[in-house]
Amino acid sequence: MEPTKTPIAESIQKSPEWYEQRLGKGTASKANDMRSKTGVKRKNYAIRLVTERRTKMPMDTFVSPSMEWGTENEHFGRMAYHLRNSDSGVAEVGFILHPTIENFGASPDGFVDKDGLLEIKCPNSTTHIEWLLAGKVPTTHKNQMIAQLVCTGRQWCDFVSFDPRVGAQLELFVVRFEPTDKERKELEKDVTEFLSEVDEMEDQLTKLGVMND
Repeated sequence: MEPTKTPIAESIQKSPEWYEQRLGKGTASKANDMRSKTGVKRKNYAIRLVTERRTKMPMDTFVSPSMEWGTENEHFGRMAYHLRNSDSGVAEVGFILHPTIENFGASPDGFVDKDGLLEIKCPNSTTHIEWLLAGKVPTTHKNQMIAQLVCTGRQWCDFVSFDPRVGAQLELFVVRFEPTDKERKELEKDVTEFLSEVDEMEDQLTKLGVMND
């Protein structure tokens, strides 16, 4: 299966242009929230997207110290991955829209050759060691990777955890993830339903505005 051709934004991730391209759109990083059938996170994320559509301003610009550390070290994680997989080509990409689901996109940490993706995490050392010992993709990040794969049309994603603080022998953890067709279709169905709810909220606001004129 050839990768689906999807528009690739040239903007650098975390740049003002990148934030603008994502405004009001469901993103792969929030796939867990979109798939949550009940609860505060699903509702809050829907309201956030509606707010972004109305205000034309990003609502997720907060950066904690741990998030900043992760962003600063992502580049080194990519370098470590490339050194271990020197035969593979790794290319950085921007925001990629799903080919058929409107207002849904992803920003993978890289394209690997013609069929793969890269998802890099730079967590705290405790989490990194936990993932090393488990030896498998953390369940909490599977939805994000499935979302990235359906947006890009690619087949697999290498999950990477990088933490130089634990020493050179253990700083890099890599495990490949390839979801089934069923998992891909189920995620697309859930995302479509969630975004329909967001559209309904936006329509409701529009009607309220007309009534208040």
